[in-house]
Amino acid sequence: MLTQSAALLLVDYKLWADELTFDAVAALPPGEAHRERSTLFGSIVNTLNHSYVVDLIWRAHLEGRDHPFTSRRVVMHEDVPELRKAQHSCNEWLKGWCLKQSDATLSEGITVRFISGHRAQMSRGAIVLHIVNHATYHRGYVSDLFYQIAAKPPTTDLCLYPGILTSAAA
Repeated sequence: MLTQSAALLLVDYKLWADELTFDAVAALPPGEAHRERSTLFGSIVNTLNHSYVVDLIWRAHLEGRDHPFTSRRVVMHEDVPELRKAQHSCNEWLKGWCLKQSDATLSEGITVRFISGHRAQMSRGAIVLHIVNHATYHRGYVSDLFYQIAAKPPTTDLCLYPGILTSAAA
């Protein structure tokens, strides 16, 4: 399903997009990242924590161990710089993990346990794709919250990621 080269491209894109997002959050007026808003996770920092926690859950699956989470709404880091550092470390782990994979190992199925307790089989490649897609989805939440502040959100579309762009033909 997902080749190693495609997995690495997607993970590099996630690293880039997450960094742009954290740069933009850091530039917000004081208090805005924590301000309660009408959104699923209540604030920008809570939304970013959710994305991080879900990354940790899927990391545990890829490492072949159980995760300790019973909720996806855990706030691991209230401090934005600490959260950024933790997310970056998790993203770097994922990149390193992908570098050790082959097309064959990414196609292999593993058992995962959802927060609900439900168990299922997914390929390692599908898990990588889900991690990247899930983060993209929640960066969209964060972008919506930027508009509620009247701040310009970062542009993190995959088609703008420098690692995917090539020179246009004349």
